Amino acid sequence: MGQLAGKVAVVTGASTKLGIGSAIARRFAREGASVFLVAEGAIGELEKIRDECRGYPEAGRIDYGVYDLAENGAAGRMIEDAAQRFSRIDVLVNNAGIRAPCDFGEYTRGMFDRVVAVNLAAPFFASQAVLPVMRRQGGGRIIHIASQLGHVAYAKRALYGLTKAALIHLTKSMAYELAREGIMVNSISPGPIRTQFIIDRSAGEPEEAARRLKAYTPLGRLGEPAEIADVALFLATTSATYLQGEDICVDGGYTSH
Repeated sequence: MGQLAGKVAVVTGASTKLGIGSAIARRFAREGASVFLVAEGAIGELEKIRDECRGYPEAGRIDYGVYDLAENGAAGRMIEDAAQRFSRIDVLVNNAGIRAPCDFGEYTRGMFDRVVAVNLAAPFFASQAVLPVMRRQGGGRIIHIASQLGHVAYAKRALYGLTKAALIHLTKSMAYELAREGIMVNSISPGPIRTQFIIDRSAGEPEEAARRLKAYTPLGRLGEPAEIADVALFLATTSATYLQGEDICVDGGYTSH
């Protein structure tokens, strides 16, 4: 029996094969969870991740839904659909996020609104929507995927870092209010992780881009999505429920200096 046998998890931003969301979904499925995969419009990719997760003999039911989490009400519909399909939700992983690299002074209101909608409003309202489900069950786990850039600054990331810093504060606020109801709320702040985004961004200058990223980390390498998934599994299963409102930086030491 896996650590998540009989449990249901909702994982947003789960369509990229080499991504944090898909890595978490796979890890949960291997531990026996039923998983509701969520992404924006990437049906073909979602189906591939779904089929991979279904391939684990321990996995529960694996399904997916397509939602543009920037749209008003989409986060609530996502939770409603998941609860109807699975009857319960034990773990909510708010992983979906977008970047809008831009020099400060050049951001538009449209860029601001969309990044805030996906990175902050969607986790906020998804978490609110899941509360009645978790309360009926007597508890649950909510995991926000923030970023090391919620702690430190980086060029062209003012807006992204702002939303991740706010997400870390939301983690603390939610834990403060919900801990006594058996709802455990924490966040993970990944550092430079070898996701498809990083690979694509480095395509034009792979050696130089890799050198710059590695130079920031005392470990001297990029992290792997599976390393974030391991921490998510810990938060989803640990009996150490005194851990509340914490942000765990998984960054190879990026924020240590």
